[in-house]
Amino acid sequence: MSSILSKRMAHIKPSPTLAVTKKAASMAAQGAHVISLGAGEPDFPTPDSVKEAGIDAIRSDMTRYTAVAGTAELKEAIRHKFKRDNNLTYTDDEVIVGVGGKQVLYNAFMATLDVGDEVIIPAPYWVSYPDMVKLAGGTPVIVSCGEEQGFKLSPAMVRQAMTERTKWLVLNSPGNPSGAVYSRQELQALANVLKDAPHVWVMSDDMYEHIVYASDVFATMASVDPAMKPRVLTVNGVSKAYSMTGWRIGFAGGDRHVIGAMAKIQSQSTSNPCSISQHAAAQALLGEQHFLVERNERFRERRDYVVNFLNDVEGLSCRMPEGAFYVFVCCRPLLGKGGIKSDIDFADYILSEEKVALVAGTAFGCEGYFRVSYATSLELLQEACRRIKRACERLRKA
Repeated sequence: MSSILSKRMAHIKPSPTLAVTKKAASMAAQGAHVISLGAGEPDFPTPDSVKEAGIDAIRSDMTRYTAVAGTAELKEAIRHKFKRDNNLTYTDDEVIVGVGGKQVLYNAFMATLDVGDEVIIPAPYWVSYPDMVKLAGGTPVIVSCGEEQGFKLSPAMVRQAMTERTKWLVLNSPGNPSGAVYSRQELQALANVLKDAPHVWVMSDDMYEHIVYASDVFATMASVDPAMKPRVLTVNGVSKAYSMTGWRIGFAGGDRHVIGAMAKIQSQSTSNPCSISQHAAAQALLGEQHFLVERNERFRERRDYVVNFLNDVEGLSCRMPEGAFYVFVCCRPLLGKGGIKSDIDFADYILSEEKVALVAGTAFGCEGYFRVSYATSLELLQEACRRIKRACERLRKA
């Protein structure tokens, strides 16, 4: 029966982060005390006002089809958010709502890529970017951005990676898995290079916009350089900042022709996002935002604990991330010990021996690392770190 599958399936991998989460859940179901640090999902509850808006939507019979690209109410809220937070102005036909940020990104690639078109993706990268590009017929051009340069792309690297077939440059800031944040000056330097390549567009994935720890204001490409705005698709959503991962609402602002093409793709796949979720998302974007500061302080406390603890473990090292809720940890000094040949082996070892679920750096295009999600309680993080330390000590003695 496998002959029914398309050839493209041979080039697509299932999401590694979801696979780790599934394996951890399976072990827990069998009675193991597993601490999962694999999923990128805040442990905070959805704000009460947002939950009430969802309940209100049900009681008010907001349970019908909506416009494919989103309700007028939510689009207005998104436009307000872009103006309030990013000083970006979009018209109604320059905004689209999707079933999570992932669908928005996927639709953009499907709507714009032809076979052989290239997409520059800095590594480490979010696991889904390369596979989305491949599904759309494009070619991922992976540019390795090492720890020595803060896991960030330089103007020279962009210039070297661009060709006449380049259609997109993907920028994710704050970054998953590294937590790296591009400053306004760094984005301007990249924009200066891109101005000489009018055929290259920027896909700005700002999903972790509100989870930043530095005093500097968050910056995004379309706002930093208004001349670049016509060529930037600014993608965001409510999943991370508002703890609404299961509500599945993402959105984007950009060129009306691209947005229209993305809506056409969506009309033939999922059609509109959930009507109830859209009403709740409008409340999230328009309601009180003060809780974001409080949650960031709790994220900061967790981040500082994990980074300080793991940097004291012999064989491990990590940078202090500037945003998001991940720590990207180097484990290269431990590879080759105890039969551990790769970061994938290392992550499997930690899960089987100490029941802590991590994601290997290979999944993010960066071998010799692993990602820790600290979007869980400090108590669980403390126990998980102790377990990781025990496992590393055994490896060093092997």
